[in-house]
Amino acid sequence: MRAIQALQAGGPDVLELVELPTPVPGPGELLVDVAAAGVNFIDTYRRAGVYPMEFPHVVGTEGAGVVGAVGPGVTDFEPGDHVAWTNASGSYAEQVIVPADVAIPVPGSVDLRLAAAVALQGLTAHYLVTSTYPVQPGDDVLLHAGAGGVGLLATQLAVRRGARVITTVSTEAKAELSRAAGAADVVNYAELDDLTTELPAIVRDLTGGRGVAVAYDSVGKDTFEASLASLRRRGMLVLFGGSSGQVPPFDLQRLNKGGSLFTTRPKLDDYTATRAELIERADEIFALVASGDLDVRVGATFPLARAADAHRALEGRATTGKVLLVPSAAS
Repeated sequence: MRAIQALQAGGPDVLELVELPTPVPGPGELLVDVAAAGVNFIDTYRRAGVYPMEFPHVVGTEGAGVVGAVGPGVTDFEPGDHVAWTNASGSYAEQVIVPADVAIPVPGSVDLRLAAAVALQGLTAHYLVTSTYPVQPGDDVLLHAGAGGVGLLATQLAVRRGARVITTVSTEAKAELSRAAGAADVVNYAELDDLTTELPAIVRDLTGGRGVAVAYDSVGKDTFEASLASLRRRGMLVLFGGSSGQVPPFDLQRLNKGGSLFTTRPKLDDYTATRAELIERADEIFALVASGDLDVRVGATFPLARAADAHRALEGRATTGKVLLVPSAAS
């Protein structure tokens, strides 16, 4: 089978298309023919060596496909089943081993490419909006990267729960996408001279001086201060990523001075800690996709051999929605 390996820590050029033996599923495992693999920022962090990894390694952890074979002891799946996953190493490949306990059944009414596009980001948007800070009717919400994969989905979910969503984007084209997803107000931070001071002023003007109940921030270093300053009293800053870099340590006493504020750094694993929780969240997301009530934007699709180009596009913030690698696409 063909797969994409990161040969060593470095930039996108370290990604190489290689031929590897077809893996064999062991006890409790599925062999899945990959229909599409999701491309995520965490893949670039691992490729670059930001997160410790063994090299070479096959990149990627997310995707969707068709079960080709099952290992000993697997009773919940059989060949031909459609599944998605968010945590199976080596997903940039034509075939991948997926532990049965992390495989998510995909309804026949949901296209496999859409399933791959919504698996990680849909579950992330779901836990952020329903659990980390459960959005309430009438809440004002600030959401950074509003035209990104999580941003577009979280906007829709928050609006469904009765929130007024304010997003930030970097271009007018992305602003149009964010508005189409339901954002009430969109701020193009490329037009601001000082994001840290100007964005909170805009947010407070839009909220009658109160500030927002919650700021969902996946950008990190460049936006953290603006997010914190945009919160209302007892508001929450949910830092769930760091596309601009990691936030340095800060004095917790600032939360007191800002109005008894909260901040948290969640991750998906802790919000899908049991299989029941994983399936419950996934079922809700897939039901919304199947009914047409959740629009999933696939912003770019690359053939497997062009994984390096997919990473360049993602890191250059040249994408909207979800980026996918498709093994069957022409290389």
